[in-house]
Amino acid sequence: MMRKSYTKRIRELFDDGFSTEELAIMYRVSEYQIKLVFVEYKQDIADVYKQLFPNDTVIVTDAHQYLLDHYKEFDFIWSSPPCPTHSRLRTAIKEKVYPDMTLYQEIVFLQKWFYGDWIVENVIPYYEPLIKPVATIDRHYVWSNRPIADKEFARVYKGSVTDQSITTLQNAYGIQLPGHVKNKRKLLRNVALPEMGAYIMTQLGVV
Repeated sequence: MMRKSYTKRIRELFDDGFSTEELAIMYRVSEYQIKLVFVEYKQDIADVYKQLFPNDTVIVTDAHQYLLDHYKEFDFIWSSPPCPTHSRLRTAIKEKVYPDMTLYQEIVFLQKWFYGDWIVENVIPYYEPLIKPVATIDRHYVWSNRPIADKEFARVYKGSVTDQSITTLQNAYGIQLPGHVKNKRKLLRNVALPEMGAYIMTQLGVV
């Protein structure tokens, strides 16, 4: 993909938000061309991503393990570890669970061993984060090897994301999920704002 269309493509890439464990990684084919790879362990979610972005490489496997096995192959890594056990909504759920430490494993690993630019993104948790994020962007914490300024975006709908209809969320994010997709509302509730991805990549100087 050519550089002139890269900013738009970044906006598209990071607005999917189908967080189970996602890994978006890229490397330069040439000075102006970017190769994007999306890793997702749920086949149905991977199928949706492939339909939305048919030119990307989609790999169905454990993204956490894939990162460990393949990190040296890429120039940039964006990881979105599973967020449900960290979410502030967890405090309203009767059943208590341990926070998933995948999040902090990946931050520490990338800090120590990855020499390209990287982002780890997750929801703002119900507890004090074990590793301080570099930025708070909208309803997310962001960890990175580079400084990023905090940013708040205007709401594209009224009220909480948990109260919105499928139609409202699809229109707000500019995503029209295929008709056969299950749990549309759940997937859309996990979406990060398209502007967030574009903002972060601009802050890093990638676009």
